[in-house]
Amino acid sequence: MATNPIIAGYFPHTFNACSDSSFHCRGIYARNHNVFNLVTEVHKLSHILYGFANLNPDGTVFLSVSTLFFTLFHSSYLFSHTQFIPQDKWADLEKHFPAEQTVNGQADSWNDVGNNLYGNFKQLLLLKKQNRHLKVQLSIGGWTFSTNFAGVAATKAGRKRFVESAIELLNDLGLDGLDIDWEYPASTTDADNYVLLLRDLRAALDAYAHDKGDTAYLLTAAMPCGPQNYNLLKLDEMARLCNHLYLMCYDYAGSWDSIAGHQANLYGPNLSTHAAVSHYLSSGVPASKIVLGLPMYGRGFSNTAGIGHPFSSTPQGSWEQGVYDYKALPRSGATEHFDAELVASWSYDSATRELVTYDTPECLRRKCAYTKEMSLRGVMWWELSADHKGEHERSLLNTAWRELGGGVDRTENHVKFPGSVYENVRRGL
Repeated sequence: MATNPIIAGYFPHTFNACSDSSFHCRGIYARNHNVFNLVTEVHKLSHILYGFANLNPDGTVFLSVSTLFFTLFHSSYLFSHTQFIPQDKWADLEKHFPAEQTVNGQADSWNDVGNNLYGNFKQLLLLKKQNRHLKVQLSIGGWTFSTNFAGVAATKAGRKRFVESAIELLNDLGLDGLDIDWEYPASTTDADNYVLLLRDLRAALDAYAHDKGDTAYLLTAAMPCGPQNYNLLKLDEMARLCNHLYLMCYDYAGSWDSIAGHQANLYGPNLSTHAAVSHYLSSGVPASKIVLGLPMYGRGFSNTAGIGHPFSSTPQGSWEQGVYDYKALPRSGATEHFDAELVASWSYDSATRELVTYDTPECLRRKCAYTKEMSLRGVMWWELSADHKGEHERSLLNTAWRELGGGVDRTENHVKFPGSVYENVRRGL
């Protein structure tokens, strides 16, 4: 790896719909994971992906209202329906943090005059000012908020509104770029329109930077690793328009399957990370634009004899059904296993018959070696709150940072936004 790697992670602030119809909000709410928690880790990160923004049917990208998908799994079929509810702007834009929860140790004042930015985005901008290598991108879409992409990308008016509103958010919030996470284009027509959307975004971001007399802003995309999805896409054209592509190399197995399997194996006869990377490379995507996405969580299977065997259900998980935070693994009583041929790891408890598939540090070290061998650009995780903190010996972030050379991409971020709607952002906070 000739240059310092990209080491990126998602910082999620989004509601999830659970199978029991209850709600929880990742990050700042249920997980109590705040921006100040990143202060001790920031030297090991080059990019933070803040997820997720939503989009209206007319193309408007926004933070203030959520579309929630209740996802119910039954056998191998996925059923879903949508409901609109308000998502408060408090955590994103309005929360006043006490001194002990800010990145600079200074409490947010309640006496400021005018329209000012607070919440997570103020803290992220402060973190950027302290660490000029750290880039923050707004991720738009994701599994929950991708419903309107196809309609928006299909029309010139929809793309125009999308681009204008996304750049308005970037300018107001003091961001370094945009990440498009459309899950997933379902036809070649969608794929063509995706390229048009990225082309319009690239042109607008370049014009925005030129008008400011500034350096370039980032445009990236979160990309599928399943052939039914990536075979539709115009990968070479997307790569030309994007700074890099985040490959989502996880969720190869889960509750939607009939047998327990590996969720992030590097090699294998069916779904595998190497198969996806090979396809991207053969489709004209430069290795230097591929970032390997990795799981910071485990997917669980209940009442199973092991990998390749049936299961009856999924465990409760840390925050959502069937999913454990990495830092909660292995579960008490479970033994970790590693398949050196597939480069896949998991834990199994023979007493409870529970299996959880996830990356262990041993597995991650092999994936980092692969990243270097293939001259890929770096690694990314979903998501940062699930790791061990500090110098914990099992921290995935620490492991990757060391294995990839002990440095990160040092491209300078953006901290001057004189056109922001927020007075304190215009002043540089």
